Amino acid sequence: MGAAPAPPTAGLDVDAVTHRITRTALRPGPVGSVGLELEALLVERAHPGRRVPWDRVTDLLAGVGPLPGGSRITLEPGGQVELSGPPADGVATAVAALRADRALLADALAADGLALALLGSDPLRPPQRLSPAHRYAAMEEHFTVAGCRDAGLSMMTGTASVQVNLEAGPADGWAARVALAHRLGPVLVAVSACSPAAAGRPGGWRSCRQQIWGDLDQARCGPVLTGDDPVGEWAAYALAAPVMLVRDPTTGRSEPVRTRTSLRDWAAGITPLGGRAPTADDVDYHLTTLFPPVRPRGYLEIRYLDVAPEPWWPALAAVTATLLDDPVAADRAAAASAPVAGRWSDAACLGLADAALRTAAVGCLSAALDAVPDGLRDDVAGLLALAEQGRSPGDAVLAAAGTADPLAVLCAAIDLPEASR
Repeated sequence: MGAAPAPPTAGLDVDAVTHRITRTALRPGPVGSVGLELEALLVERAHPGRRVPWDRVTDLLAGVGPLPGGSRITLEPGGQVELSGPPADGVATAVAALRADRALLADALAADGLALALLGSDPLRPPQRLSPAHRYAAMEEHFTVAGCRDAGLSMMTGTASVQVNLEAGPADGWAARVALAHRLGPVLVAVSACSPAAAGRPGGWRSCRQQIWGDLDQARCGPVLTGDDPVGEWAAYALAAPVMLVRDPTTGRSEPVRTRTSLRDWAAGITPLGGRAPTADDVDYHLTTLFPPVRPRGYLEIRYLDVAPEPWWPALAAVTATLLDDPVAADRAAAASAPVAGRWSDAACLGLADAALRTAAVGCLSAALDAVPDGLRDDVAGLLALAEQGRSPGDAVLAAAGTADPLAVLCAAIDLPEASR
């Protein structure tokens, strides 16, 4: 006899959806473990103005063996390369492993005439989706219907970041920890700014990457309101956010949602997307389409840093982890960053040319320098010296390029990491 068909997965109501989100939002435990993710623009040295074909990249990366630091290699929709390191015991260990993996990957790419450019936004090439995955095609269609196609396509295919993943910590400290992660956002956006141009146009912003994120639907990409209940606030954010994609249970394909329907309305039966109520898998998938600058996933994803060439990305990772995990540095950073809390747009546009942001940055970086692991102290000291001048890594790239020409900026970002080895 053949096996009986699997019973249909039961739909969830609003209470059940809320419960599923809250129970997975944050996981209590000690701080100290750090995970890092490093994205980079992929460039063909002989033809930097055109994107590297998808099949060429996937074939090449398939031949790259296991990396010494254990990072996983993936591709973003525009062909950006991402290294995702495993959780490590402290930021120094995480940085050392990711540095080794980046170096090996860069050597493998160089043998095929390719290079990694560590910039927050592609200064030269227009946005273009290369990935054939249904998810990204559906995301592009949703962004179009939502009225932010250009920003959505730019975000997916022309931006890169260094992401710092930190433990949530003890439950009784969640409110203060999540609030500090958000309060540090404008300061660290300004400190990390390394995307002075996008798609062939000088941006006029210190962080064009953050500008792009600001142009997206803020119900999906804006900061989560923080107070005394970060888990409940995350659930409220997720329930209010419009559903972007629904997977067909038969084919597994992601289908775009062409109406502005919140997860709450779907779960309440007001708009039964796909002709049905949401399942647990639907809720989990919805959470992967929310991109706030600080995203709870059991741990905390810090998503607001531009990627930058050596030695800046290791310094940015070290500063972020130290200011959140070291209690003395955290207290000092909370005080230093308070006057500029919420100034996300100013941080992206003005960067450290703004006096208040510069003062806050120097205070935060000084606090980090006093507590950062010894092996990263010189990197952080260099970042502090840059900030004291009102400059960010993007200014260092522009200085190396000698011009704001997008091609020169892209090439300078390629060569800076090699020169600093």
